Amino acid sequence: MSSTSSRNTKPSAAAAKSGGAARSTKAERRRARAAEQAAAARRAEQRAQRLRWGGAALAVVAVAAGGVFLTTRGGSGGDGSGSAAGLPRVGGDLHTVSVVANRLFVGGHEAVAASGNGGRTWQDVPSLRGADAMGWASTSDAVLVGGHPGLYRSTDSGATFTKVTGAGAVGDVHAIGGTGNTVYIGSPESGLLASTDGGKTWKTVNAEEGRSFMGTILVDPKNPQRLIAPDMASGLQTSSDGGKTWKELGGPMGAMAAAWDPKDINRIIAVGMDGAQLSTDGGRTWKQADVPEGASAVGYDATGSTLYAGALDGQNARTYRSTDGGATWTATS
Repeated sequence: MSSTSSRNTKPSAAAAKSGGAARSTKAERRRARAAEQAAAARRAEQRAQRLRWGGAALAVVAVAAGGVFLTTRGGSGGDGSGSAAGLPRVGGDLHTVSVVANRLFVGGHEAVAASGNGGRTWQDVPSLRGADAMGWASTSDAVLVGGHPGLYRSTDSGATFTKVTGAGAVGDVHAIGGTGNTVYIGSPESGLLASTDGGKTWKTVNAEEGRSFMGTILVDPKNPQRLIAPDMASGLQTSSDGGKTWKELGGPMGAMAAAWDPKDINRIIAVGMDGAQLSTDGGRTWKQADVPEGASAVGYDATGSTLYAGALDGQNARTYRSTDGGATWTATS
């Protein structure tokens, strides 16, 4: 498999001004397209939800550079009535596979399930039913989960969650990530928001960027200003100034999920609309990655020794583990 490089730098605000009206117009068109795509994604998600409630074919909607695509969900084990063969139920979409506080979580539109034994057995998380868990963040004293209904917080290592209200409330959270007391949120309504007090209060960092981000935002624990975010309107995006400016990092188009090895954050795996890609040099070059068929989410454990992937199977999630960096995979149960 051949390596590729994709690093098309976005113009900063200063560069846009110096480039004149033509460049400003181009940037405005790009922002308008991103806003239209995010709005189309929300409309399509609502339509998919109505289809699910009506008993029609399950669907998932994703935004890629070319527009909105509707894909019928199949699978060998999902009959729409609940978990099959011990598989965790997530609903018609699988958004996240994340290890939080030594437990493995899978999250989808309707439900979240947790496993304390690496995916061999699962338990529903009742307090996150309907939360539409799209991304996870761990702070110094809490676990945060974002989705269409808003933001949820746990102060007992992910055992129970409550919806955040008041000053810390944020609506329609499609992407989230954090380290220490620094947290970032990508919202199709508000752009990119940041918190320096663990999610108690928020400020807008960039009102345009972040609207099409999806999943877990990777935040460098040694430098919280360095971010990597999956962008469903392109590939991965990266920022070195806390989200004020961004540039394209490459990876698969229509990126939905990304994870890096916590012991070597230059090793990044991402899943998008055109498959999965792997970088071992911090995103300078990429190559195709082998993941289980249908995988839409990936995540490392805290040691970096195990990489997890999840694929939707009807209304349920199938999870897989790899202990050799994604070269081979085995089902967790």
